[in-house]
Amino acid sequence: MAGLHGLLWRLLLLAVHLNRAIVFWIRVQLRGWRGRVWERAVGALLLPLALAGSPHPRNSLHHNANANASASADRRSRWRADGEALEKLPAHVGLLLAGEEPSWTDIANLVVWCVSVGISYVSVYDHHGVFQKNNSRMLDEIVRQQQDLLGVDGSKYNVKHLSGCTDKHQHHVLSCRPTVEMLSPEDGKQSIIQAAQRLCRSVENKERTSKDISVSTLDGTLRELKNIPDPELVIKFGAVDSTLGFLPWHIRLTEFISLPTHRNVSYEDLLGALQQYGACQQRLGQ
Repeated sequence: MAGLHGLLWRLLLLAVHLNRAIVFWIRVQLRGWRGRVWERAVGALLLPLALAGSPHPRNSLHHNANANASASADRRSRWRADGEALEKLPAHVGLLLAGEEPSWTDIANLVVWCVSVGISYVSVYDHHGVFQKNNSRMLDEIVRQQQDLLGVDGSKYNVKHLSGCTDKHQHHVLSCRPTVEMLSPEDGKQSIIQAAQRLCRSVENKERTSKDISVSTLDGTLRELKNIPDPELVIKFGAVDSTLGFLPWHIRLTEFISLPTHRNVSYEDLLGALQQYGACQQRLGQ
């Protein structure tokens, strides 16, 4: 009898455990089914919102292109207006690096800004002639910055390298396209020496007399060799307090403005220098 009661008790415990296992399995299945149904329901609800909120890639690219074009147009208009608002605008601006390692992008930005405000002739000078020796790199950087800053109209600002050119008909300050020239000490003192030698040979060959030689004669001969216009403004970058041989014949009436460095220079820095030049009074020796 006792053995029968023990067997029944064990069967009852087994039934209880089996019942618990079945209930747990049913709960897990229902939970997974409900989760899948819930996920599908949420996905069905959010899918239209997701499709409406995420633009087509082509539309996004078109929007970005329009935004860039608008920003470029705004910059062009503002810079042009800044140039027109100046009391006087120099036709030739020299950018002189005094003892600084060149930053090609910063110099290219300065050139593009100068051209954008209406300056027709920009020269870039360093004492070691780095820019002149690497003029292709400099001009490539200028074109790149034109495209970045001016957008599709960047091609309107045509820059060219004229250093070493002897055709005076190619050197025009006032032209429909701005001129960018890379200069070195060879374009300064060396040009004066060449002009003096030419005059001496003309006297030696009896083409003229020594009395014919004057300041104006030397000036005319110098411009026949290399017709660089006199810069009205030179912006010097760096701590070195010297012109470092920058066009000594051409800077008799040039205004010099110094900035600490050309690295990370801003458009506002350039505009401030142009405004300072516009406010200065040149008495021309009076």
